[in-house]
Formats: sequence, structure tokens, C-alpha cells
Amino acid sequence: MDNLEIDYKKAAQQLRSGEALFGKDGALAPLLERILNCALEGEMDAHLNAEERSSGNRRNGKMSKKVQTNYGEVTIETPRDRDGTFQPETVKKRETILANGMADRIIEMYAMGTSTRDISGYFEREFSTTMSADTISSITDRVLPEINAWKSRMLDPVYAICWLDAIHYKVKDENGRAVTRAIYNILGINKEGRKELLGMYVSKSEGANFWLEVLTDLQNRGVKDILICCIDGLKGFPDAIQSVFPESSVQLCIVHQIRNSIKYVGSKHQKEFIKDLRTVYGAVSKDAAETNLEVLADKWEEMYPIVIKSWRDNWERLTEYFQYTPVIRKLIYTTNTVEGYHRQVRKVTKTKGVFPTDTSLEKLVYLAYRNIRKKWTMPISNWGQISQQLAIKFGERFKIM
Repeated sequence: MDNLEIDYKKAAQQLRSGEALFGKDGALAPLLERILNCALEGEMDAHLNAEERSSGNRRNGKMSKKVQTNYGEVTIETPRDRDGTFQPETVKKRETILANGMADRIIEMYAMGTSTRDISGYFEREFSTTMSADTISSITDRVLPEINAWKSRMLDPVYAICWLDAIHYKVKDENGRAVTRAIYNILGINKEGRKELLGMYVSKSEGANFWLEVLTDLQNRGVKDILICCIDGLKGFPDAIQSVFPESSVQLCIVHQIRNSIKYVGSKHQKEFIKDLRTVYGAVSKDAAETNLEVLADKWEEMYPIVIKSWRDNWERLTEYFQYTPVIRKLIYTTNTVEGYHRQVRKVTKTKGVFPTDTSLEKLVYLAYRNIRKKWTMPISNWGQISQQLAIKFGERFKIM
């Protein structure tokens, strides 16, 4: 860059037409490169002071690299020294983005589910700069320390309600095959009535043993009690919860139970069966529900014995919500709250057929969550009423005043 060549006529034309003066085809692109490279040369001159030279340290050539800026891509020639002690500040080692705003924009677009191809296309159109998939991945990796800090943060000692569920994705394994990964999510309501994602855990499958590890992690991060846990019908899950939080009430999701029941009911009977079943889970009390379950059994058990048996086997966990008022029942009798969160996450991840790594999956899901949580600023509806009812019900376990 010793000879700075600027086409001033071209620069004037670009200025008049509103075209970019910098970037790939900008008339002033050589000027930007010259400024940056001169700054690096000045830093090296300052680094190689008398003390450095007396120890034998000298210049040792240069290293060329492409750097993205708000004005397009430039080529940087970073000087090197023999001792390898030179640490440039103008353009740091391994730095490929010379604009925090640009990196933030890439992360923002990635968090919205924009593909790497579309991100690259956007920056080529807007800034005349090319972004490879590896560059975009490297930039979005900046969020990894934030994820690790978030995953290890301390939690509140008590949560009123927690919904526990998994969301599944396809990820390439070490052999390049697409395999299923489960992200376990624990969505809670804290004492202020606000939603909070307590944890997000990637595993190969959904199972009670892994849930035990997840719940133990919550305990290690400061959680001492969860009043009510709302879960789907995973076998062994309630036992896993109560081995870690023995006082917690466990409510099986009614909606999951209904869905599983209907799968085994003939299509011509489904409408009538659902109508009869509604008298069970929609009863005013547990006693009334038990009576209606027997009526349901009298009518349908001979035809669908497995379905009726499932309701009887899970009865205590399915009917936990009857001991609460209607406003709390509405909250806990299904896992719709966490499934609603999963629907919002899937809006972001739906463009990804198969994730290349577990890290890429966790990174995108976390960034989606980071945007979603911006809306979790207010207590849930009727929290004033709900919190008082919980305080009366659970006494010393849930003090609000």
C-alpha cells in the first residue's frame, strides 16, 4: 500500500450518484486500507522500542488477512516481530470484524432464524462485503460465554410453579448422520409472578434419568423448593422430581393424557368419547370427577380397556389440580405454558432442517430465548390473587409478606 491510487473522477461520480465510496468498488477503498495499515505500522514502530531492539527483537514480515468493516472488505497487512510479542490494537489478532455494530447485526439476524446464506446476501448488498458461513459462525460464537454464564447462574430459592418439557431437533453426529437431540426446558414462575427459564439442557433423548440430573443441577444452583411441577406423562418423571424436591406437588398434563387416549379410540367414537371424558377432567371436584370416571368406564371400558386403565393408573397425578381454585387450575392442568414458549422458539428454528453441531443448536435456541424473554417483564395475569392463594395453601413454604 505504499502507492495510494485514488480515482478522484470516479469518487466524484459515486458521491454525486449516492454510491458507496468505500467497499469493493468504492473509489476511496484504497484510502481506508492505507489508513489501517499505516496505523498498524505505527504500532509496530512503537512496540520495537530501544529495550525491545536491545533484546534482539526485530520485524519478521507481515501477515495478510481480510477484514470486514461497515464500508466493505479491506485487506490488512499486519506486521510481525520475531519474539511474537506484538499485540496490535488497531486490528487485533484473529479479529475479522472491525465494527461492533456489524457483529451485533449478524447476531441479531441469526437470532431471528435468518439463514447464513441470507445474512451473507444482506451484507453483500448493504456493505459490499462477503460473509462466509464460517465467519458468521465465528461471530455468533461470541454469545457462548454468555450462555455458559447464564447456565451456571444462581437461582431463587423458591418457585411457585414450574413446567418441565422437552423440544426435539435433528443434529449431525460425529459421523455426519442426523440424530435426534432433546432440549430440556424448565420454565418457572418466580415469587414476583414473572416467567423465568431456569435452565436449558441438550441431551440425546428424553428420559427420567436425565431429568434427575437436570433437577439436581437446579438444586445445586440454589433452588430449595418448587411448589407445583407440571409435566407430561413420562414414566418415572414424578419420582425423579420428588427425589430432589420431595414436597413438590406433581401435576400430569391433562391435555397429553387426552391426546394419548384418543389415539386408541376408534375414529367413529372419538367425538362422543371426548364429550364424555370432558365430564371427568372438567368436574367441579375430585369426588365428582371420580364418579364421572366410573360412568365413563361403564360405557367405554369393555371397548377401550387400555384407555380407561391409563386414567385409573395415573389418577392421583392427573387430579392434583382439583385441590386448587379455578384460577390456579387453569395454569397447572396442562403444560401449555411451556409448549407456548416452544412454539415461539420453533418460529425461529423452523428454517433449520438439521443442525451441524449440538453447540449450533444450543446457540440458536438460546438467542431465540433471549429475544422472547424481553416480553417477560410483567407478572402473569391474576398474580396478586394467585400468590395470596398459594401463600395460604403452602404457608411457610411460600411467604409473600
